[in-house]
Amino acid sequence: MIFDATEATFEQDVIERSRELPVVVDFWAAWCGPCRQLTPVLEQAVNERAGKVALAKVDTDANQRLAAAFRIQGIPAVKAFKDGRVESEFTGAQPPAAVARFIDALLPSETDALVQAGTEESLRRALELEPSRDDAGLALAQLLVDRGERDAALAVLAEFPGSFAAAGLAARLRLDDDEELREAFAALDAGEHERGLDALIAAIAASEDGRREDLRRAVVGVLDELGVEHPVARESRRKLASALY
Repeated sequence: MIFDATEATFEQDVIERSRELPVVVDFWAAWCGPCRQLTPVLEQAVNERAGKVALAKVDTDANQRLAAAFRIQGIPAVKAFKDGRVESEFTGAQPPAAVARFIDALLPSETDALVQAGTEESLRRALELEPSRDDAGLALAQLLVDRGERDAALAVLAEFPGSFAAAGLAARLRLDDDEELREAFAALDAGEHERGLDALIAAIAASEDGRREDLRRAVVGVLDELGVEHPVARESRRKLASALY
């Protein structure tokens, strides 16, 4: 996909589109000799990767405010957008091999594609290629849990001792038979994070060491999933610290 972008269309055609696939932006001008060398190389590389990446061409003379907004000081200038922001960039004409490497770095790896496929076979293959991919391990463990294979899921999760999410899921599996916590986990599954977390944190004070540690891990796993900026996560961290100390 190759198209011209302007100040009027840039937001939709580049920023928003980049949330679905990478968009390479070629800032050029008609008087620029190196631009005439680079643009065909970019076009060929994009065409060879049909459907995996888009190329937007911006005439800097006709779109000076856009060039200023992205601090274009020399052309040709190339900026690659992913998820609405600049992922990588370079300035000046580049040989085809360098351009190919630049674009390929934007595309999902084989392991990324396997994780995205999400089948048991693809997830196991992803872990063969990259044993440290905890997102593949978590997805595989969840498949096993859904199939009722809790011990197998725990064995997978044990391979990722540094992952808060993996430790949290493993802790929940160990606590799942606890009748007192059933309502808390049901709330979390329903997206009622504050109610579920409050119930788990409240259970910490009355718990013995082993159960207490699993409760802490379960809470931290949820907080990790919510992210540091989530308002419920911020407040729950304070509550957890009070319960523990």
